[in-house]
Amino acid sequence: MTVFHFFNCAILTFGPHAVYYSATPLSEYDTLGTSIKSALVYLGTALVKLVCLATFLKVSENDSFDPYQELLKALIGFIDVAGLYFALTQLTHRNISQNHKFQAVGLGWAFADSVLHRLAPLWVGARGLEFTWDYILQGLEANANLVFSISLAALGSLIWLRKNKPKTLIPIIYACAGIVATMPSITSYLRRGLGWHFPKVVGFELFTSLVTAFISWNLFSACQRPSS
Repeated sequence: MTVFHFFNCAILTFGPHAVYYSATPLSEYDTLGTSIKSALVYLGTALVKLVCLATFLKVSENDSFDPYQELLKALIGFIDVAGLYFALTQLTHRNISQNHKFQAVGLGWAFADSVLHRLAPLWVGARGLEFTWDYILQGLEANANLVFSISLAALGSLIWLRKNKPKTLIPIIYACAGIVATMPSITSYLRRGLGWHFPKVVGFELFTSLVTAFISWNLFSACQRPSS
């Protein structure tokens, strides 16, 4: 039963990444190398973030919400944006379109995040004797993060790679990118500041990720249309 629960949670956590790659044109254009490079950039970015967090943040004795500490975390979190910029603009990619590039980068980014933050807790906890919903919720949270990562990569590609954007959409693109980039701080405030329980936070992340994906896709489609 414990092994069965572990495999169920693992499939829920990592399966959607494989499904997305196989069910979209990414597999047809052989963008796996781009996703792997993006995952490696994420690991380097995570290391830089870890050093910054250990240097500038103090260890809190309780789990209460500290606005100053959370602001520092949000600022340090923008290192992810710098890493995503590097993955989108500086890495050498095969001859793939901008549409496939941001999806491959976002997919690799999300997969590396899931492996780094969820694989070890899943391996240790999901094989326990006592059943818990926490690891199922973590799998759902990983799915929301996959959508967030691809949405942020899409918005980043519009900001850094698309030159002929409609001027009326530029503030909306930057605003949406800022919201997605600060989503970890938003969920931290909901959990610590407002006292939301984990299932409620995951539900918020799933709903927000769908809204973000809808907005990002429409913005990307609008920027793809030829200007009149």
